[in-house]
Amino acid sequence: MSSHTAFFYGTLMAPQILHRVIWGTPFPPTPAHAALLRIRPAILHAHRRHKVRYADYPAILPSTTTSSVRGTLVEGLTDGDMWRLGIFEGEQYKRKKVRVRVLEQEDVTGSSSQPGDGHVEGEEVEAEVYVWCSSPDELESEEWDFAEFVRDKMKWWVGKDAAEADEGFQGRPSINGEAS
Repeated sequence: MSSHTAFFYGTLMAPQILHRVIWGTPFPPTPAHAALLRIRPAILHAHRRHKVRYADYPAILPSTTTSSVRGTLVEGLTDGDMWRLGIFEGEQYKRKKVRVRVLEQEDVTGSSSQPGDGHVEGEEVEAEVYVWCSSPDELESEEWDFAEFVRDKMKWWVGKDAAEADEGFQGRPSINGEAS
């Protein structure tokens, strides 16, 4: 059984949604399941996140600008997890390998790579990511906002009780650098 590392930049940053996709429940079925995954904040450079028209989820495309995408690095995914994630993502996305940087908490005396974000870039890690492969006309120029998704849409994805539970993303900087 292979172990996979993936970078998520949209709805799958919410642990409840990730767990529902890979385990069928918004929470790890057992503590042993929870221990299988290592989840850390990360950043993907040279890509840009977009809203998908008429959808709750985003897409990313490679970018020649200095754009970057904040998201979640998940280590310890199985072949079965990746199969289920591929079904979840659908034909609009193609999985590819990228290099991301882990974001580490900045100490009080440190200097941040971006003012006020509370994180500095750490080790570089190879990860798999789902990149948009459908028509770019289906994307908006506006960036998708994780905090807005959590506030306004997540309850429809996981149910009210799971949407309100603190599964590790509360208080963590959002993709916009603000605490969620």
